[in-house]
Amino acid sequence: MGAAFAATTDAPSRLVNARVETRSAAGGLEPAFRAAVAAARAPAWIGYAVPTEGRHQMCCWDSTDEVGLGCPGCRLEGRGSFSVRGDRDRSDRTLSLEGDETILVLFRAEQGRLDRIRTYSSGCALDAGGLSVVWLTDVKPAESVRLLRSLVASGGSEERGGRRVEEPALAALAFHADPSALEALIGLARQDASGHVRGQALFWLAQRAGSKVAGVITRAIEDDPETEVKKRAVFALSQLPHDEGVPLLIDTARKNRNPAVRKQ
Repeated sequence: MGAAFAATTDAPSRLVNARVETRSAAGGLEPAFRAAVAAARAPAWIGYAVPTEGRHQMCCWDSTDEVGLGCPGCRLEGRGSFSVRGDRDRSDRTLSLEGDETILVLFRAEQGRLDRIRTYSSGCALDAGGLSVVWLTDVKPAESVRLLRSLVASGGSEERGGRRVEEPALAALAFHADPSALEALIGLARQDASGHVRGQALFWLAQRAGSKVAGVITRAIEDDPETEVKKRAVFALSQLPHDEGVPLLIDTARKNRNPAVRKQ
């Protein structure tokens, strides 16, 4: 995977309105990332690409009328979309709208602090609003998992941007193809000190499906000490494929001793 993926890690060709600096993370993602954050006095973005689980389409449109018109794009600064027209033929555009096999993980830093994370499909055009973008190449997917796992802060510190970092870091983990991402989400769902983090991890686990995931969710319904997390776990069951989730929901409604959980 590493050798095959290396050719796809350059800065995205559809990153516009950006002052791009490319750096290698071959010596380790964590030190390269921390150095880039520390050096960001003015607002800047740091990003890299990793293989994704399944095929996803993560981009921006201002309305459903725009879907299929040109190539969709997102503005990193602020909100809103833009369309790139005339730069790709129709068949290429259709392919991009079906989903990508890699995702772009971007981090915004300012005054030496990280304050948000965003994740996009690799086919999504990005407008950086004239800011600097440090693009990291040679990123090992397992190192990305470890970095994101470390950014899921129980309670959220000012340095990590609180939930603006915590929640999108969990989402980014869910989209990683590397097997360690699933283990990281399971660990957070079972062991994190924050009930909010445990509940969010359960939700994102449900997007991965599978018997191992279902077991983690049902265990949370039975064993998690907080009723709110139990309720989030019930909701997570509803996100599983129909043949996996429905029997477990019925069983929970019949057998769980917590009335709030049964009601959920």
